[in-house]
Amino acid sequence: MRMRILAAAGVLVSAAVHLLLWFDGFRDIDVIGPAFMLNAVAGVAIAVLLVLWRHWVPLLLAIGFGASTLGAFVISATVGLFGVHEVWTGTAVLTAAVSEVVAIVAGAVALLREYPVGSPGQPQHRFALRRPHLH
Repeated sequence: MRMRILAAAGVLVSAAVHLLLWFDGFRDIDVIGPAFMLNAVAGVAIAVLLVLWRHWVPLLLAIGFGASTLGAFVISATVGLFGVHEVWTGTAVLTAAVSEVVAIVAGAVALLREYPVGSPGQPQHRFALRRPHLH
């Protein structure tokens, strides 16, 4: 449960940073403004799911949230994203980046701990579809 809470904290911090940036003027940028608000709302929803729903779906959502948010920033900082070119400076940028890495790592660790691959008595393909045995 500790890793779920850590993943939820990472997602929430990222969501809070994006909400603050939205209020600081990003809301006026086409595409990026709505994306920052969506990030904030989705982050809160994912954090709540991580704590209240003991299922693998919220863990995958935390990993995906962190990876997609961090990935979008890396694209923005390198080649630009929807006309926005960011830089790797500032408290908000570093706080969000660290929190997104925390969401990814804690989500992955929790997923592997709670749903181990190949553990005795459990199918090795926990997330895969079962195939019929042909003899």
